[in-house]
Amino acid sequence: MKKILFELEVYPFHIDFIGHVNNNIYIQWMEIGRIKLLEAVGMPLQAISQQGFVPVLVQTNITYKSPFYLGDRVRVEMWISELKNASAIMQFRFYKEQETLAAEGWQKGLFVDRDTMRPRRLSPEERSLFIPYTHSTIETESSHSLISVS
Repeated sequence: MKKILFELEVYPFHIDFIGHVNNNIYIQWMEIGRIKLLEAVGMPLQAISQQGFVPVLVQTNITYKSPFYLGDRVRVEMWISELKNASAIMQFRFYKEQETLAAEGWQKGLFVDRDTMRPRRLSPEERSLFIPYTHSTIETESSHSLISVS
């Protein structure tokens, strides 16, 4: 199974008054991951929007384990743990240097019709594009192939 893998740097505008990365930034990093996933499966946002549907978020959950600080490098892994006809649960892991898990989270996304804002089912062909990135979070790490996306 494939994962989306990318790296980011912590900049001054990511830092909050305590001196570490603000929690809102993790949500922005998840957004970057979702966009990279859509591009990887051949469904970039602009293209699907022109087809009349868009992805929206309905739930976000993040567990923080170790903070990021100014100048840190962030490695993000992302994959889909559950794919339904109109929705998906996307998993994220944020790593520091030496493979230290700094945070992990998930988001539930829903495809909706752009005009009605009602759920829109993926066609079998569209759904099949996401299958390579879909796997359980309990599978062993060695069974995954990582896809580096810039």
